[in-house]
Amino acid sequence: MQSLDLKASKNETMCKDGNYMFYLLVEISSANINLDSLYTKARLAIPKLNDKMACFKQIYSKGPTLAQLAIAWLAISSHVECAVASPHYRNNIYVIYATAAAEPESETNMPDRPSFDEYKVSRSMFFQDENSRALGSKLKLNERELLANEIFQLVKKRDMDNGFADPRKFAPAKHIFKALDEIKKSDMFYLLKAMPKGGVLHAHDTALTSTDYVVSLTYLPNLWICSSPDSNDVAFKFARTQPEPTDGLEWTLVADQRAKRGADDYDAEIRKLFTLYTPNPEIEYKDINHVWECFIGIFIKITPLLTYVPVWKAYYKQALKEFYEDGVQYLEFRGTLPDLYDLDGKIYKNAEVVEVYVEALEEFRAENPGFIGSKFVYAPTRKVDDATFAEYMRIVVDLKAKYPNFVVGFDIVSQEDAGRPLIDFAEPLLNLPNDINFYFHAGETNWNGMSTDENLIDAVLLGTKRIGHGYAILKHPKVLEAIRKKSIAIELNPISNQVLKLVDDNRNHPGGYLFADDYPVVVSSDDPSFWEATPLTHDFYIAFLGIASAHADLRTLKQLAINSLEYSSLNFAEKRAAMKKWEEKWNLYIEWVISQKSKYNL
Repeated sequence: MQSLDLKASKNETMCKDGNYMFYLLVEISSANINLDSLYTKARLAIPKLNDKMACFKQIYSKGPTLAQLAIAWLAISSHVECAVASPHYRNNIYVIYATAAAEPESETNMPDRPSFDEYKVSRSMFFQDENSRALGSKLKLNERELLANEIFQLVKKRDMDNGFADPRKFAPAKHIFKALDEIKKSDMFYLLKAMPKGGVLHAHDTALTSTDYVVSLTYLPNLWICSSPDSNDVAFKFARTQPEPTDGLEWTLVADQRAKRGADDYDAEIRKLFTLYTPNPEIEYKDINHVWECFIGIFIKITPLLTYVPVWKAYYKQALKEFYEDGVQYLEFRGTLPDLYDLDGKIYKNAEVVEVYVEALEEFRAENPGFIGSKFVYAPTRKVDDATFAEYMRIVVDLKAKYPNFVVGFDIVSQEDAGRPLIDFAEPLLNLPNDINFYFHAGETNWNGMSTDENLIDAVLLGTKRIGHGYAILKHPKVLEAIRKKSIAIELNPISNQVLKLVDDNRNHPGGYLFADDYPVVVSSDDPSFWEATPLTHDFYIAFLGIASAHADLRTLKQLAINSLEYSSLNFAEKRAAMKKWEEKWNLYIEWVISQKSKYNL
């Protein structure tokens, strides 16, 4: 019996930790191996029976493959501490990945260049290794899913190839306001809209429904409007009789204004109050602070329209309906809990507002058994003094005690660059009961080394369960390590990040890195109402075509849906039930996609 004869060439790359990652192309010239001889030689070559020796013993005892023996021989003959990953086989050549302590190269110790055949093998293996790390790569599609995946890959490849040939035609690279209709007409949008996408884990209370629905609310009776001819200030109020003048300005019935000016023109004017949409966003919004000022202005204008109790309840139910119709079965949303009012002058506060939510949710679930549910994160503004923040703490403790299964946690919102950082509130936050989880906005900024991006560090140290946006996360490698180790999901909101001027072209979105290395991520929509997008499909479209690799396929989309339930605040039993409801819809969806096969000439 001959001993194992190996010929190897080495290709090295410096790793982050200062070690070398190298992979060897190992050609086995003889398969006639004397295992006892090899094992004896191993014991002699390695005086200390360390982990490497134990690994070899395990391989030997189970009956080694040629590749495993090649790995063992490498460890013996090279006298380096090797941590060997999965080998790959091509035409009698095994590619073996290992790590070893870095040694200074000398001119006489430079690695030989590989042959072209070796290069092709190593290149193929390099791609396989890289793709095996991407989001969704660990999922195994069944036969039906593989058929559906063929359709997805065909449609995606066509869109990617057209965009690569002419970047001006690539919708994800454009500003969303210039691509909304184009995206809606695309085959990919058609496929994605019908997809059961799981849950949305990042959205805000008064920016959920379509703008069309918001405009329709202005047709309700008893609605008054007060506006200044010298500014864009507008206020709405429901009342049986004309309210007292505000700052000397009279209130008029919206119905009278609409009749006087014509419904179409008036509705178009009203619509502009509740959306950031404009055909020329680059001109309309000068910088981040300006677009944020306009953004916050919409919340200010829309709040008194929605906080009339019957409207508040109807709005939430409509939001659940629109999200459900867009393939979303679960909604976790942030809210400030503004005071509500009725026509009798009664004011509803905090717990009473939550009670309206709970009633509406129970009604919607009874009407839609396929819907999983909805939960609430109390999220007031960060632009407050310490006394006000202390009141927030009291409120969230009270709400959690009264509605433990609906109120799931705490966050603070508003523009991070212009608000107080998390460190300012760390002490009172740490004093909250452990059953109040944190879901902090953090790193929604382009800055590096400022208080805003350093919110990421405080969010992790405070024990956040998820991070809203996390746009600056690539600037903080320790935070990246922490979110992987602690399974802290990043809530990506690609359209929001573009509209609010963090990124112009979503191909440059940091989420691309998170997708490429399978970090815990979910895709959400933040405030879809204000940019006239669908509840989630537009964001999925941008994420799938613009942020993920061109190689990303149905596995990526499936993983995103799974992640949205896995990283939700649902408890273990609720997650099991949620996954069952989602899987039922997913399996039906796969059959529907396959039924579209003839449409794509497959």
